[in-house]
Amino acid sequence: MSPEKLKNFSIEFYPPRTIEGEKNLEGVHSRLTALKPDFFSVTYGAGGSTKKGTKNLVSRFKEQGSNMAPHLSFTGIKEKEIRKLLKFYSDAGIDRIVVLRGDLPSGSATTHRYASELVEFIRKETGNHFHIDVACYPEVHPESNNIKSEINFFKQKVEAGANSAITQYFYNADSYFRFRDYCCDNGITIPIVPGIMPITNYRNLARFSKNCGAEIPRWLHYRLEELVDDKKGLHEFGVEVVSHLCEKLLADGAPGLHFYSMNLSKSITQIWENLRLSTK
Repeated sequence: MSPEKLKNFSIEFYPPRTIEGEKNLEGVHSRLTALKPDFFSVTYGAGGSTKKGTKNLVSRFKEQGSNMAPHLSFTGIKEKEIRKLLKFYSDAGIDRIVVLRGDLPSGSATTHRYASELVEFIRKETGNHFHIDVACYPEVHPESNNIKSEINFFKQKVEAGANSAITQYFYNADSYFRFRDYCCDNGITIPIVPGIMPITNYRNLARFSKNCGAEIPRWLHYRLEELVDDKKGLHEFGVEVVSHLCEKLLADGAPGLHFYSMNLSKSITQIWENLRLSTK
């Protein structure tokens, strides 16, 4: 088997909150299914706010033949509910879960439980049934004090039983490679899959990036600001930039790519075709 065949390519959805959004996502899922990704993941929402939507979406697309990986967090949910969800997913033929610490709802006084605790809990409850993905942050999580504390938290998740990791999105390939090498130097050897955010709406992207600590390089920031009201130009430039980023990541050894779709298909389809992933 060639090295390319060993790489893992996946796409993330979030549960829609409207009937119109549900209908749109059905079409998006259908179009992206044609790309034959290894799996689709489904987000969980702050404090488990989309727990039911995540469960329903995972079940529906699984029945349609897709490999699915629900996101899961301890935040806003009790252990007995997690236990029920794990059984539901296992019975439904789901064998992959993306474990996150999770965000708290705005104004909540609840305290966070770490993702490493949930990884440990899942391993205790289900053994090795689930492949567990966890999150990591090449440009450092906004709440981390430094890169050492970032690596320490990541390593705790790995030691608890994580199989692989998906990064926060970034636009500087060097940040990924330096982070990967630093992890290796600290004994972390699980696959670290780059998270990829297509550029479709710069105002939204700038807001997301500010909140999650993802850096937009200055050269990219100024070019995107210039195109902010040129929808076609922004789309074409975004596809070009992200395709080039992905090419560099794959050429230099990234174990795959995980696309944050924002429940849209056009940019991902074009990037996928640029990379010739359907022929891998």
